[in-house]
Amino acid sequence: MKKILITLSAALALVSFVVLDAGSWSLDAGHSRLGFTVKHMEISETVGQFDKFDVKITTPNADFSDATIELTAEAKTVNTYLSMRDDHLRSADFFDVEKHPTITFKSTSVKKAKGNNYVIKGNFTMHGVTKTVVLAGVHNGTTKNRAGADLAGLKISGMIKRSEYGVGVTMPNTVVADEIYLNADLEVSKN
Repeated sequence: MKKILITLSAALALVSFVVLDAGSWSLDAGHSRLGFTVKHMEISETVGQFDKFDVKITTPNADFSDATIELTAEAKTVNTYLSMRDDHLRSADFFDVEKHPTITFKSTSVKKAKGNNYVIKGNFTMHGVTKTVVLAGVHNGTTKNRAGADLAGLKISGMIKRSEYGVGVTMPNTVVADEIYLNADLEVSKN
């Protein structure tokens, strides 16, 4: 009987550890970036970012496997460091921010691949169109800040085709490539 109680106590302690390990994480916007790269005129790349975005992550595991990731970007905050181009991107020719103010991603699965690499599947919505995408993720590590709060670093990248979302459909691919490369460098803190 004593052996059973010890085993049961150990099992309960393990379950308590797993429950404590689960958690939700919020974006540290000052240490994060949501960017993109697109080929211009088939010879160079234009980079940009969304200045206002939010990410929420809920995970049952310390290594972020099986996490749920939700990202929302304000389309009107697109920033390519050229105001005339940014205004054009906000227009009905591209993002049409008056009708479609947000760009969102919600994961449907986060699976650990090899090492700190992950395969992230989910629904990406832009310009009122939702498509399933597969993104690559890297867990850069977890640490504590000076106040003792848990921090984690994540990198997420992937490619979408703007034509599939009805974005910039009148713009020839030779001027602005169809392939848009997304990259998010995220620092999140445990709630």
